[in-house]
Amino acid sequence: MKRVVITGLGALTPIGSNTNEFWENSMKGLSGAERISSFDPTPFKTQFACELKNYNPSDHFDRKEIKTYDKFTQYALVATREALEDSQLDLSTINLDRAGVIWGSGNGGIQSFEQQLKEYYESDTQTPRFSPFFIPRILVDIAAGIISMKYGLRGVNYCTVSACATSTTAIIDAFNYIKWNKADIIITGGSEAAIIPSTIAGFGAAKALSTRNESPERASRPFDIERDGFVMGEGAGALILEDYEHAKKRGAKIYAEVVGGGMAADAYHLTATHPEGRGAILGMSLALEEAGVSVDDIDYLNLHATSTPLGDISELKAVEKLFGRRKSLSISGTKSMTGHLLGAAGAIEAILCVKAIEKQAIPPTINVENLEPDFADAFDFPLKVGESKKVNYALSNTFGFGGHIASALFAKY
Repeated sequence: MKRVVITGLGALTPIGSNTNEFWENSMKGLSGAERISSFDPTPFKTQFACELKNYNPSDHFDRKEIKTYDKFTQYALVATREALEDSQLDLSTINLDRAGVIWGSGNGGIQSFEQQLKEYYESDTQTPRFSPFFIPRILVDIAAGIISMKYGLRGVNYCTVSACATSTTAIIDAFNYIKWNKADIIITGGSEAAIIPSTIAGFGAAKALSTRNESPERASRPFDIERDGFVMGEGAGALILEDYEHAKKRGAKIYAEVVGGGMAADAYHLTATHPEGRGAILGMSLALEEAGVSVDDIDYLNLHATSTPLGDISELKAVEKLFGRRKSLSISGTKSMTGHLLGAAGAIEAILCVKAIEKQAIPPTINVENLEPDFADAFDFPLKVGESKKVNYALSNTFGFGGHIASALFAKY
């Protein structure tokens, strides 16, 4: 089996337009939540989200590309470009048959889908007028395909979809492909551009979103007893996964090593996690087993922690059952700052785990005023701002509607 390392990172998030900015603002405890600006949210119960700040497509793409790419693909390309530059990978010197893309998105081009149908139903013509780019824009796999075409990567190429576990699933798949010697390099991660009227209305109807319209920056509050739902986010995260020997031969900077991945299912409910964290325990256990490490070796957990009343408590129960009550185990819910990027959540949270290992520090959970009393003394919860901490192993959890579970384990190189 091959060892798999991370040699490049790229991030486009509501609290940072590149990896370093994202990391620095997360350590400061910055919230990305504001009133929605991309459309008038007045009719909706939830009127805020974590949108990208100052994102302008023309800063990154020409007019033809903007017409061709939905925003989720644009975000994927921006994050990928940064990750490739960060990796200092010279594509002219590698075997492009063994370089691929495994990318994830939960909703794909849902923004283009909504906009095109809106234009169609509002049109006064009897002849349907659809853009020739309509289908390519909405396909969930298209970001992976366009990344491969842009950089000439002829290896494995596909998209994962497992709701909010999507990009963690993509990372685990990329890890496995390299581990099994089927690829040398894989660009992996996820992107999402789903802050649109239909998703705000749909998640709102499901009572999944916070309704703290008077103070959006304080709305996402994982582990707090007054949490009332998640905050939608958008953006992308990209990671360059590489065979260790390949990376070593070219003298690449190595951020961390991917050592384990666990995928499972709650097999319980359409949208809710199992109340005792059954699937979460299995996913985390499988990741630890593959890495050959014990629960006592883990220093940091970046939890799924969306700020929903039932979800957060079930995940904490799962952690307690697997790890025991251990004050040396640091836990954070970084969606308190970024919002929930749905299919891209796992990618940006994996980046935070990798940076935590590199920087030997833990990002915080913000907006917590009253921790769940049963767990307040069980673990280390950095609040408001990040803290320095020895981090040799960091585990990232993501869960998705449909009961999907994905846990990825990263280690200090």
